[in-house]
Amino acid sequence: MEGISDIIQLLKSIEGSMTSLHKRTEEIEKRLERLEKVDSIEHRVTSNQIDITDIKDALERMEEMQSAKIESMLKELVARVEKKNNAEFSTIHKRLDSHLLKLGRVEEEILMVQQEK
Repeated sequence: MEGISDIIQLLKSIEGSMTSLHKRTEEIEKRLERLEKVDSIEHRVTSNQIDITDIKDALERMEEMQSAKIESMLKELVARVEKKNNAEFSTIHKRLDSHLLKLGRVEEEILMVQQEK
């Protein structure tokens, strides 16, 4: 159950990051809408010292960073799930082996009893 809570926390963290990215993109969209309302974008860029390429680069960096974080979180999540599943399967195999041994012993005893009759 501890692994599942870690997974849930990880997913909540991813959700929070995605929400943050969504808010940032909305803010940038609002800024760009304001720029479109101005007659001359060049005048707006000059007067406010805004460089559109900087905005584009910042957006690309944010997207790359977010993608990298999500990818690493998903890899970690998959690794944890695989580790947990392997441990559980190992336990199940051991229990099955134990039961098979018990069944074999019981079969042996049945055969011995039948031979004695």
